[in-house]
Amino acid sequence: MSKSYRRLDKNQAAVLLVDHQAGLLSLVRDIEPDKFKNNVLALADMAKYFQLPTILTTSFENGPNGPIVPELKQAFPDAPFIARPGQINAWDNEDFVKAVKATGKKQLIVAGVVTEVCVAFPVLSAIEEGFEVFVITDASGTFNAMTRDAAWQRMQAAGAQLMTWFGAACELHRDWRNDVEGLGALFSNHIPDYRNLITSYTTRQNNK
Repeated sequence: MSKSYRRLDKNQAAVLLVDHQAGLLSLVRDIEPDKFKNNVLALADMAKYFQLPTILTTSFENGPNGPIVPELKQAFPDAPFIARPGQINAWDNEDFVKAVKATGKKQLIVAGVVTEVCVAFPVLSAIEEGFEVFVITDASGTFNAMTRDAAWQRMQAAGAQLMTWFGAACELHRDWRNDVEGLGALFSNHIPDYRNLITSYTTRQNNK
C-alpha cells in the first residue's frame, strides 16, 4: 500500500542528538570512526544552518558511557542539555520530553548511539505520541550491521523514516535558489568530493 510523501519542513522540525558520548562511540563498528564522527558533526552543522531547535542528551555520564562529544556541546552552548541520571530510553526522562515538546515542533530528526537502544527507544516512544520521526542513519551507530538492520526494520515498521544527513539537508532546503553559498559550504566541509564540485562552480562564476 502506498503512503503519502511526508517531507521534512524546516519550520516544523527539531533535532535530537541522543547519547553521542565518548564511551559509547567506542562501540560503533558499523561505520568507520572518522566517517561516523564527520557525519555527526555534519548533522550538527545542518541543524545550525537551518536554525532548527536542537536538544542534546546523555545517559549515565559518570559511568562507562562517558561525557558527551565536546564538539557537540561547543556547537550548541545554549541548547537544552539533558544529562539523564540513568534512564536508558531518553523518553523516560521527564525533562527530556518537556524539552522536546517545548520546541513546538511535530517533526523530530533523531540520531544517536547505539542505534537499537538509544535511537530506537525514544523514536518508538515519540511515534507513539504522534510525532513524525526521521532517523539519520549515518549519524547513528552500533556494534555491527546485524544489530543496525534489526533496529532500522523495527523503527520503519513503526513509521519512522530513515534518511542520511545529506538527504535531510536537501529536503529541508528544497530549492538551490534559496542559497547556494551557505549550503555549498556545509556540504563542502563534510564531503570532500562536494568541495571539488563547489570549487568548480565558483571558478566558473568568477570567470563569467
